[in-house]
Amino acid sequence: MDTAEFCRELERRLGPGRIERDVPLGPMTTFKIGGPADLFVRARTADGLADAIMAARELGIPHFLLGRGANILVGDGGFRGLVIRSDVGGIDFLDDVRVRAGAGVDSFPDLIQATVRRGLGGLHHFVGIPSTIGGAMWQNLHFLAPERDRTVFLEEVVESAEILTEEGERRCVDLDYFRFGYDYSILHERDDVVLTATFRLEPTPARELRRVIRENLRWRDDRHPDLWLYPCAGSIFQKIEGIGAGRLVDECGLKGYSHGNAQIFHRHANIIVNLGGASSAEVRALIDLSQETVARETGYELVPEIVFVGEF
Repeated sequence: MDTAEFCRELERRLGPGRIERDVPLGPMTTFKIGGPADLFVRARTADGLADAIMAARELGIPHFLLGRGANILVGDGGFRGLVIRSDVGGIDFLDDVRVRAGAGVDSFPDLIQATVRRGLGGLHHFVGIPSTIGGAMWQNLHFLAPERDRTVFLEEVVESAEILTEEGERRCVDLDYFRFGYDYSILHERDDVVLTATFRLEPTPARELRRVIRENLRWRDDRHPDLWLYPCAGSIFQKIEGIGAGRLVDECGLKGYSHGNAQIFHRHANIIVNLGGASSAEVRALIDLSQETVARETGYELVPEIVFVGEF
């Protein structure tokens, strides 16, 4: 099938007027970079998301599931296929300590604010990090504890999730299914899709939760760029225990280095920012430069943490 035929068949399965064509993806990412998707659909319910994924699989059309685009770089050439935007909503408190959220719910501010209002702690650690629940589950969202002595992971509060498996079965699975690790879940290896997730939280005075939120936001503001001023995708390279990828890039003299409209951030060398109108090619050039320089001068290999989507 060509693109027009795919579009007609998708609309036959998902409903007329559901499929958009040539939709720019850059504005839907925190990097604000990237070309258009040939085909695009918004999934606002768990059923709608499952239907869109199954339709793409059955038709054999390349597809990509997009949340808030916080940990990706989209190529200047865009995406040849179908991009499915997860807008699955819904925040439901199941009892005094458990909450279920749709895969498209923003962890911050929506879910964090809702749980803090009820005096429930656990998700508040991840304040200020742009992510949907689906994306948070995919990468095992994490942040430093208030004392900065350990990393807090999303897996600590995950109870279960409803997923669409790569075999096409809708299942409820528990925490162990995800095999969470640092920046890792089983979703990296299996083509499963989170539809909803349920979290078990800890009753905590709202005053204490808000104190931690203020401290975490202050800590982030001192080290991370303001996304309104410096669009970016967060850390570019995976953590190197005991050394730090950003420290290696900094020691090689690359902090603040620019290529076109992209820059290795002057306050954090493991972040590349869009100074305005940057291309994915310019970002990739800085990634390549960092990897080559660090390998040559220190012997360490920098492994990208972000996901590269589409044509570069």
